[in-house]
Amino acid sequence: MTIKYHRELVGDVDIFYREAGRVGAPVILLLHGYPTASHMFRDLIPHLADHFHLIAPDLPGFGQTKAPPRDRFEYTFDNLARVVNGLMQALGIERYAIYLFDYGSPTGFRLALAHPERVAALISQNGNAYEEGLGPMWALFRRYWEDPSPENREACRATLAPEVTRDQYLIGSIAEETAPDGYELDIAYLARAGNDEIQLDLIYDYRTNVASYPDWQEYLRRHLPPLLVVWGRNDPFFLPPGAEAFKRDQPDAEVHFVDAGHFTLETRAEEIAKRIITFFRHRGI
Repeated sequence: MTIKYHRELVGDVDIFYREAGRVGAPVILLLHGYPTASHMFRDLIPHLADHFHLIAPDLPGFGQTKAPPRDRFEYTFDNLARVVNGLMQALGIERYAIYLFDYGSPTGFRLALAHPERVAALISQNGNAYEEGLGPMWALFRRYWEDPSPENREACRATLAPEVTRDQYLIGSIAEETAPDGYELDIAYLARAGNDEIQLDLIYDYRTNVASYPDWQEYLRRHLPPLLVVWGRNDPFFLPPGAEAFKRDQPDAEVHFVDAGHFTLETRAEEIAKRIITFFRHRGI
């Protein structure tokens, strides 16, 4: 199994992405969340590479992708989706499954709504699409969405602190099984000059995702894409009711819980990979 590391220019964005598996195999687009990058899939990719063609980009504002500063590029989820769509078009990939996690979920749902014919399946791993999935930890952000004052923006800055990033990995997971490499790398990425303001822009724009939940749910009802939900049951940010709600709009969805928190791949990558392989085999995808 070989992982290759590439770059692709989409407009003014120089996208870094990981690629593994056999060209011609079913494609899975792996979309990471906040505050991480495609390195979050480093343990999952080896388990899937014999079965799939895997593409894992770093979204603009994250990881090794190079995007223009805020005065020349608007950091919104619409633009994240536009850039990822541009990448897949540049690679000539017209049909693919989407792995939805955290920020990758609103990015992926935008791709699905824009081009439902391209979506072979959806895999939601703590990728929320329902109000009941939003826990009380969202209260700070909701105040900012409702009143985008400088004071409320500044209050959200506290969530960019290193200890908060570390806690996102450790809360709900077994600390002794969670390597520090992932959160230490994310802490370093967040500390880069200007990145804090980019992340605050995305926090504010997240309100558009919550407003779009009804559209995403309608997409599920209308198109009934094959849907696998694998959720860290101890996630304090996206709660288990958000996972269970998917069956309301896609009754044929498979919903499974694993004993982990938000970053389930840090400790349960093999378990999740087995779920994905079995799901695709049984569905004939």
